[in-house]
Amino acid sequence: MSKAFKPRRSALYVPAANARALEKARGLAADVVILDLEDAVAPEEKERARDTAARMLGNYTPREVVIRVNGAGTPWHDADMAAAAAARPSAILLPKLMGPEDLIVAKTRAKGVPLWAMIETPRSLFNALAIADAGADCLLLGSNDMQHAMEARPQPDRANLQTAMSLCVLAARAAGISVLDGVHNDLDDMAAFRSACVMARDFGFDGKGVIHPSQIEIANAAFSPTPEDIAYARRVLAAFAAQPGKGVITLDRRMLEALDANIAARILARAGL
Repeated sequence: MSKAFKPRRSALYVPAANARALEKARGLAADVVILDLEDAVAPEEKERARDTAARMLGNYTPREVVIRVNGAGTPWHDADMAAAAAARPSAILLPKLMGPEDLIVAKTRAKGVPLWAMIETPRSLFNALAIADAGADCLLLGSNDMQHAMEARPQPDRANLQTAMSLCVLAARAAGISVLDGVHNDLDDMAAFRSACVMARDFGFDGKGVIHPSQIEIANAAFSPTPEDIAYARRVLAAFAAQPGKGVITLDRRMLEALDANIAARILARAGL
């Protein structure tokens, strides 16, 4: 990844109109707090949620704090963008994008605040790389909306979402930015949530959207290198350092290339080392 690594193992969506949830989020271990003005907020609460989100940004530092605005074309979008740009969150999350032109327009209104992009429609999926190249700092797969747009039914193994998952990751990696998997709706089946996190990690995602405090620890663990991962990464880098100039080395009777050194460095970066 070309940009400086930031841990985004868990991104907690918090309804900006829910005072209790906003207060509780202050003590939670999510890497990212997303103050939501969109799906989780009823129309009659939109204005209050907008004011609350702007006022409470500082309560969650030093974590990244993102404001998800309502989509372009809704009655609240322009006021959301103006308020978010003035409040200066870590990023503004844009829902319901269709293509790069939507991000370019939002960029003129964001006044330098980084933009994250929801990939949650079939058209945005096929435009994911163009959206990333237009200046998005992070892509987020909106799996619920994507399935709805596909007229698909949820499947335990997410088989009907795996193409979307791969395309999101490929677009993000091509653009050198982060990418987060969508949320898991079943709050009672922690085993299924853990499996979903492991799948997302193995697909190449940096983290996962979460909607309940009980999901945070599992997501953080799934997207963190294990002690064994860290130990092996250190051995790989030490082996390359001991043989400077070598393009290929052997460790534990396994051939390693320069890409293995890059993977090892990335593992240590994810571990904060």
